[in-house]
Amino acid sequence: MRTNKVVSADEAVARIRDNDVIATTGFVQSCIPEMLHAALEKRFVETQGPRDLTLIMCAGAGDSKGLGTGRLHHEGLLKRVIAANFGRMPKVAQAAQDNKIQGYNLPQGVISKLYRTCASSSPGLFSKVGLHTYVDPRLGGGKVNTVTKEDLVKLVEVEGQEWLFYKATPLNVALIRATSADPLGNLSMEREALTLDVLAQAMAAHNNGGLVIAQVERIVAEGSIKPKDVKVPGILVDCVVIADPPEMHRMNYGVIYDAGLAGEVRVTVDSLPTMELDERKIIARRAAFELPPNGVINLGVGAPDGVANVANEEKVTPYLVMTTEAGAVGGVLAGGSSFGSSANAHSILDQNQMFDFYHGGGLDLTCLGMAECDSLGNVNTSKFGGKLNGCGGFIDISQNARAVVFAGTFTAGGLDIAIEDGKLRIVKEGRARKFVKQVEQVTFSGQYAAQKGQPVIYVTERCVFQLTDHGLELIEVAPGIDIERDILPHMAFKPHIHKPIGMNPRLFLDGPMDLLSDLLNLNLTDRVSYDAARNILSVNLQAWSVRKKADVADLQKVLVAACEKVGKRVNSVVNQDGCRIAEDLYGEYADMVAYMVKHHYGRTARYATSELTREKLQNALRRRGLTTQVYQNAEDAYASLAEEKV
Repeated sequence: MRTNKVVSADEAVARIRDNDVIATTGFVQSCIPEMLHAALEKRFVETQGPRDLTLIMCAGAGDSKGLGTGRLHHEGLLKRVIAANFGRMPKVAQAAQDNKIQGYNLPQGVISKLYRTCASSSPGLFSKVGLHTYVDPRLGGGKVNTVTKEDLVKLVEVEGQEWLFYKATPLNVALIRATSADPLGNLSMEREALTLDVLAQAMAAHNNGGLVIAQVERIVAEGSIKPKDVKVPGILVDCVVIADPPEMHRMNYGVIYDAGLAGEVRVTVDSLPTMELDERKIIARRAAFELPPNGVINLGVGAPDGVANVANEEKVTPYLVMTTEAGAVGGVLAGGSSFGSSANAHSILDQNQMFDFYHGGGLDLTCLGMAECDSLGNVNTSKFGGKLNGCGGFIDISQNARAVVFAGTFTAGGLDIAIEDGKLRIVKEGRARKFVKQVEQVTFSGQYAAQKGQPVIYVTERCVFQLTDHGLELIEVAPGIDIERDILPHMAFKPHIHKPIGMNPRLFLDGPMDLLSDLLNLNLTDRVSYDAARNILSVNLQAWSVRKKADVADLQKVLVAACEKVGKRVNSVVNQDGCRIAEDLYGEYADMVAYMVKHHYGRTARYATSELTREKLQNALRRRGLTTQVYQNAEDAYASLAEEKV
């Protein structure tokens, strides 16, 4: 006999028991089952029950002012929290910091995928995500205080490699959200911006004999939801709660409903506003030079989100695919209260599926913020300034993207700059240092990234650093900035310095930068010239960057064309001064050189003033059996060809 699954919010949460493990959906300010949270808070305030719950959640789900999971701060309601983000429930975070509740801060993608692990009744999840960060048991195991004793993360070795094993925590209750429900409890999500983990959460709770409560906007007739549109089948759903008033089912805290974000219509998207030329735009502009055409990109919040504005202004957006960890692929990424969603998205994946893609190396580039950075290239975004913010998806994304750009101002708190005649001047220094002796918490391990050969740079308004095997190296300095005056006194350590080059002067001038030409290497032919009298091909790669495989291919194409035009083998001199080759592309670059030597070059010489650059180039070339000498200056390089001729 069928039962009516539609009940009031109070009736639904009345079924939650003391000590239950509860998972709830929501991403930042979107897709939050607000009415269910409110009903649970109301029940506890009135009855002091249920007590000692465990809350499991991925991204923060609230407004940081008491809504969403922030409603669950009342003493006695929670016993333990397992979350990726604590920043949107500050009173809960404070309770954890005060040792009043147990707390774990684990990577968002790991928690998201653990729902599937629970659904299949598996004991846990193996992942490399979190190695050498504060999540690693050697650095704390993700525990946020001293009253948290149980180990949810273990270090294990599988076939000679280190892995982390994340213990699954079976669910008793899933609080989820959808748009429509039919009398059987089948759920569809046609007016939602994101699908997140509702199916995995519902399956995890149901298969553990638990309770699944779904907040919906409306009830529709049985059979009116097409089978392929059913996101959560009714066999998994115990209670359906109709949001009343409708404001309890807002798309997010700033938007009641947006058909474009829901994907129900294609909308005309206004151009993003042109940013004022200030420190934020300088940082975004410099980061934008790292964008890989036809690549898949993730942008963090804060300084990195300006990259989307710059990309739009420079007309490069059609050559990029932006994604969010919440599941949006393509389109125009939304900001503010709608962060995580996208207008005119190509597709919306479940959050756990997006993290499958990220964890597997699907991201070509991510640009993320940084609160603290130290000499080893470690970055902290999770716990600083006395606050427990949490890692969110930062660890999942930063450890697995092919290349990483960390972006942020050099100092924080009151920084004031001026841009005059294309030069940068520090009017007032920020009160807080970001480049510290040792980060308070390791959210990103510089040493681990260097060990993997992951390309990482750190972009500020006044300079750029690069991660090397030896830690941070200063590679670019803004015009008008003095290293001894404006950089070193405001750092707690001295970075490696090997004759840094100037930051691109176009960053400091109003107007378009012709970024697309750089990203597509349209002007690469201008860097190649031929001296017929000496039969020397001069290749000027000064300040050019090899950021992706396509850059190597583009260079080879230009060099081959130049040699074929000459019609015979040529001698070559290559200026590598300030040429930055991504750590994982030295092999590709050396392969290209080997091809040119085999088919087109006679004798060749290279030069670079940086000792580190010379060493890396020579090592890469030697591994390909090439004995090309990398000299310190142009004179020595050209002289070497003349000497060999004699």
